[in-house]
Amino acid sequence: QVQLVESGGGLVQAGGSLRLSCAATGGDFSRYGITWYHQAPATQREFVASITRNGITNYADSLKDRFTISRDNAKNTVYLQMNSLNPEDTGVYYCNNAFVWGRGTQVTVSS
Repeated sequence: QVQLVESGGGLVQAGGSLRLSCAATGGDFSRYGITWYHQAPATQREFVASITRNGITNYADSLKDRFTISRDNAKNTVYLQMNSLNPEDTGVYYCNNAFVWGRGTQVTVSS
């Protein structure tokens, strides 16, 4: 059974960067795509970025200039590089493969 574990969150000042990881165990990682979502406090989860099993990427329009998604099939991991962070990026970031959710990683951006 596939499990997804997010990591890399933390506290960062506005303008800083973080790289989140979504590590998968179980199943054949190379056969599925991964999507990142962001859930700010008291809001619904929103789409951030996705990457297909073939490496085709898609981004939320408002984030595509600052965030980059990538995958390393050898490490069963998808990354989300987040640059020029601002307080609106604060929240929990989750990864999903259309069937399974991770537990999320907290990102806090201070002004």
